[in-house]
Amino acid sequence: MRNLFGYLKPVAAAVALHLAAPGVVFAQDADLDQLYAELADPENENWQRVQADILREWSKSGSAAMDLLLQRGEDAMAAGDIQAAIEHLTALVDQAPDFAEGWNARATAYFHAGYFGPSVADIQRTLALNPHHFGALAGLGMILQASGRPEAAQRAYEASLAIHPHQDTLRHALEELERESSGTEL
Repeated sequence: MRNLFGYLKPVAAAVALHLAAPGVVFAQDADLDQLYAELADPENENWQRVQADILREWSKSGSAAMDLLLQRGEDAMAAGDIQAAIEHLTALVDQAPDFAEGWNARATAYFHAGYFGPSVADIQRTLALNPHHFGALAGLGMILQASGRPEAAQRAYEASLAIHPHQDTLRHALEELERESSGTEL
């Protein structure tokens, strides 16, 4: 976990990945660009609708079979069957390696299983495919915070908030990190 922020590559890396894998479904079209701009507006009172629209777009793989694997993985997680979730989501990323949400969902399952290393690896893949994935950045921040890396956690939270400034939970996490780091010196 040496340089966890090495995954934050310029948009050119995503373009190169797209060119290397033709036919890949990317959640990066003009409609999503407009939604990202709306979500980034801290004054947007309709941010919940925008967030829901983004999440709905991210969950579309372009294949009914892959969407079903994602749903099965999410359902297994919701039922508390993390091992089944990991199995469904591993099948998904094996079959659709360029579907960012598959990697993100498996990162979440790994996180719930306590497998932080594999979770970070899947977060890195998610962000390589979808640099706007505020949820992946938030998850990375939680792992870094739990791993005793408050400065790196703060950077991940700030990156997530730059994309989606309406995440009150992250704002509170940042405030907590700032309080902890500004403690009284002895």
